Amino acid sequence: MRREIPLIITFIIGVALVVALFIPRRPFPELDAEFSRWFDIIAVFAFVLGGGNLLQVHVDRITRKHRDRWYSVVTLAGFLLTLGIGLLKVGGDAGLKGNYIAEGTWFKIIYDAVFTPLTATMFSLLAFFVASASYRAFRAKTREATILLIAAFIILVGRTPLGYYLTFWLPEPLQFLHIPNLSAWILSNPNLAGQRAIMIGIALGIIATSLKLILGIERSYLGREK
Repeated sequence: MRREIPLIITFIIGVALVVALFIPRRPFPELDAEFSRWFDIIAVFAFVLGGGNLLQVHVDRITRKHRDRWYSVVTLAGFLLTLGIGLLKVGGDAGLKGNYIAEGTWFKIIYDAVFTPLTATMFSLLAFFVASASYRAFRAKTREATILLIAAFIILVGRTPLGYYLTFWLPEPLQFLHIPNLSAWILSNPNLAGQRAIMIGIALGIIATSLKLILGIERSYLGREK
């Protein structure tokens, strides 16, 4: 019964949520709202487990004197500092009194002065990795790769001032060849069509997975069977 009870709960909740989408009559809307609150409660426990796993992994690295243990020290220090400030509301609702930090609490200061710059740095570094990966993936060895390479180049150049200056001299009848116009057309037509096809595929995959969960075919969330 240890496995049967979760399967029954999953089946009942899944069917109720599907029915609530198509039959907006009592008691289904109330069940939908109640289940959503329970999902939020489960998400809280998931955050706690995630934090505990973070502590376990990095404390283990530090105790084993891993060569990258200093990164773990910084990670743990930032995690515990932010967690403590957030839980204890250090600084109060009105924030600290000073020049830069007078507008918010310590938590907001950490977010604005540490987290946001680190996020910008990470995405800036990712640009170089994307460029490197694009160079390796877009080699024009086939017809499809050539089309992909040309489209990527047009979009890349069309989003910069260089694209405008390269083709601004084109006459009115040839404005469709203006690189920014070509870039906008590719994004709004072939690219949009591809995105819609991918989203349809994702939706069908979600439906198939949900049906497998509701019917008890997919049981990986229950763990390994002994």
